Amino acid sequence: MSREQRGPNEKLGTVLALAGISNAGLARRVNDLGAQRGLTLRYDKTSVARWVSKGMVPQGAAPHLIAAAIGAKLGRPVPLHEIGLADADPAPEVGLAFPRDVGEAVRSATELYRLDLAGRRAGGGIWQSLAGSFAVTAYATPASRWLITPADSSVARDHDGAAGTPLKVGHSDVAKLREAAEDARRWDSKYGGGDWRSSMVPECLRVDAAPLLLGSYSDEVGRGLFGATAELTRLAGWMAFDTGQQEAAQRYYIQALRLARAAADVPLGGYVLASMSLQATYRGFADEGVDLAQAAVERNRGLATARTMSFFRLVEARAHAKAGDALAAGAALKAAEAWLERSRDGDSDPSWLGFYSYDRFAADAAECYRDLKAPRQVRRFTEQALSRPTEEFVRSHGLRLVVSAVAELESGNLDAACAAGTRAVEVAGRISSARTTEYVRDLLHRLEPYGDEPRVVELRERARPLLVAPA
Repeated sequence: MSREQRGPNEKLGTVLALAGISNAGLARRVNDLGAQRGLTLRYDKTSVARWVSKGMVPQGAAPHLIAAAIGAKLGRPVPLHEIGLADADPAPEVGLAFPRDVGEAVRSATELYRLDLAGRRAGGGIWQSLAGSFAVTAYATPASRWLITPADSSVARDHDGAAGTPLKVGHSDVAKLREAAEDARRWDSKYGGGDWRSSMVPECLRVDAAPLLLGSYSDEVGRGLFGATAELTRLAGWMAFDTGQQEAAQRYYIQALRLARAAADVPLGGYVLASMSLQATYRGFADEGVDLAQAAVERNRGLATARTMSFFRLVEARAHAKAGDALAAGAALKAAEAWLERSRDGDSDPSWLGFYSYDRFAADAAECYRDLKAPRQVRRFTEQALSRPTEEFVRSHGLRLVVSAVAELESGNLDAACAAGTRAVEVAGRISSARTTEYVRDLLHRLEPYGDEPRVVELRERARPLLVAPA
């Protein structure tokens, strides 16, 4: 479906020429991006010619897919107004701004919270319309601005609520948000980011956090409010990441980093950067993942606890390993382990780091060595990672089982690989995590050369309901 503009879309034609994309090439890229999001699109070179020469405006998700396709070729985000399609869809490029002004930062975050709810009421349509719009380059400005100024000078606010009645925010309001974040962390670890209890986080941000941000508070209370809201916003991003909504996760992460700056909480800002790094690495941008992790490390020297620094170096190691840099990955892992050994139970570690202990270090070290194709090391660290109880971190246990299966397979132990894979499938079936499903899918792909083996056939059949389930 399309509607007509007045005259040719010269902006789109100019940017296509700049990117060096033909009409047929753009049509193919848009169709492919749509397929990745479950959309069946059949655009061809004639469709693109109509968009350019006649000003026809494609409907639905297509304008955002066009921007994403061109942006991928140019290596930067492409806003809709640059290609003459700003009026094609009411969904703005919301959540990507990192304002210098605190008041603008509040508006940017609350706008994102409202938009997410609108999308959920429409069956998730807003994120579908932003399909494929993840761009790692969108992290450049937030990261650099945070590095330059990791804390605002003052966040005190004297302002009326939306209804005209002053909403005075106190410490008890902040405490409630922190309790909500703690509950959400537990549910996410145990049931995955797609569990309905975890999905209440965006609702909490809209209903509870947004009115508080728009209320009145002292600088002291405001710092706590921004910190608690940053935690919840990062969690919303992490859950979106876990369920495959990369474009939503990116926007939440950017706003979480901005809120952490308003909170003057440098370690929390580092934690958000580490989350960005993991996403970038997962999406295939390992070099950018290294940069984001190193930004967290450098700004937190002398500020964060030993356990926190250990986690940041571990995330850096993950990115180096994905990039194939064994030397840098090994150095980062060694530093992460050394920091962890220096940590003590009495340290003032932040509550959001409660998940991190030696078994988590071992699990991520195993993934590093998997990417570096060192199965003996993978097996050694995976055995340590699987030695702890799993009731609280069910998703993590499932991921570790898949990594264990890959290590056994690469060591030539097909029976052990299938046994670990079977246990991983059982765990994955109990949680809602697209990321875990992708790990299982990758394992089955690695098992394809042994596809006729009865053990592999049985594992594939066990995994079938998981792989065909709706995302």
